[in-house]
Amino acid sequence: MGFFIVEGLGHAPWTISIYAGALSCLAIVINRRFARLIDRGESAFPLIGIALGGYLVASFALSILPAFWTVLTFGVIGFGLSASAVSTMFSLGGSLAEQHQIERSRFNAFMRATTSTAWMVGPAVSFLVADQLGKFAVFRVGAALALVWLALWWWIAPRDATANSKDKAVKDGCEDHANPGLWFAAAFVFCLSSAHSLTFSALPLFYVQEVGLPGYAPGVAFSVKTFVEVLAIFSTPRLIARFGIRAPLIATALFAVVTIHILALVQTYPQMLVGAAMEGLYYGLYASLGISFVQSHAEARPAHATAIYWNTMMISGVLAGPAVGLIAQAYEFRTVIQIASLVALFAAAVLLFSPRRFKMSTSSPP
Repeated sequence: MGFFIVEGLGHAPWTISIYAGALSCLAIVINRRFARLIDRGESAFPLIGIALGGYLVASFALSILPAFWTVLTFGVIGFGLSASAVSTMFSLGGSLAEQHQIERSRFNAFMRATTSTAWMVGPAVSFLVADQLGKFAVFRVGAALALVWLALWWWIAPRDATANSKDKAVKDGCEDHANPGLWFAAAFVFCLSSAHSLTFSALPLFYVQEVGLPGYAPGVAFSVKTFVEVLAIFSTPRLIARFGIRAPLIATALFAVVTIHILALVQTYPQMLVGAAMEGLYYGLYASLGISFVQSHAEARPAHATAIYWNTMMISGVLAGPAVGLIAQAYEFRTVIQIASLVALFAAAVLLFSPRRFKMSTSSPP
């Protein structure tokens, strides 16, 4: 969307923050509201339908009227609603895992791997469509895919899928302030996600402008990173079964510190590929372990914990953009990556000082 606003509509780059900020605020509110409904035992089927409807309306509107005012109205509201779909589906992970006798950690890993695979395919397809058919055509393709989503939702999505409440505090909403472990977990996710977002935003320009690598290099690095990320995600259930969550997460955070520091030292194409593989390894482990870690601090309110996880990820991504611009303008993109390494180190410190006691269901009931 940022590329479309600047290149397609001809607006200044700073206007991207208007769209991103408004959409993120709406998505955060919707995620919290939908999580509360799911934790109370409401069916997720209509909630997914609302997200789908928002995406359909926004895509069709931008296909017909590709203008900035459309972006800030139909785009913000429609895509803001659709952003709740991922959180809603992850919130149902525990319930669906129990129904199908699958370990919750394995189910989380499967859904995270699916999400990462979509990230590996989606951006590449969107830029290919924009290059071959025009920037406005991306929304037409998105609308067509939304019709496929509509068919899958109507005929395949379970209509009675609910996350049964395990505690009366779910209905009273009084658990938040008495659960410091949940907020420590959220702080850890915010810090490590911020480190990743800073790195992710700065690396393409760092590789091309400061290292002097060819223009296609960032795309290759992203593909390598995402491929390794998916493989790493599928390894997390075994790690949890053998070592629990906390120890692998601490090791992952420390590995992230080393990886990001190495990325800041890249000078050649082969070094970039090695750094991308290391980045995919730490982020894949973190992405899968992180959501299970947050959920483990609020087993009575899994949807609430999941919404906090995704909202935290979203906030860190939104804040990273302006931070990268300010730091790079004052120094350079290499400095952004070096600072990201320090942020990852702070994330490890937060995890070390977080409460050690938490529960995590690693197997389904008999």
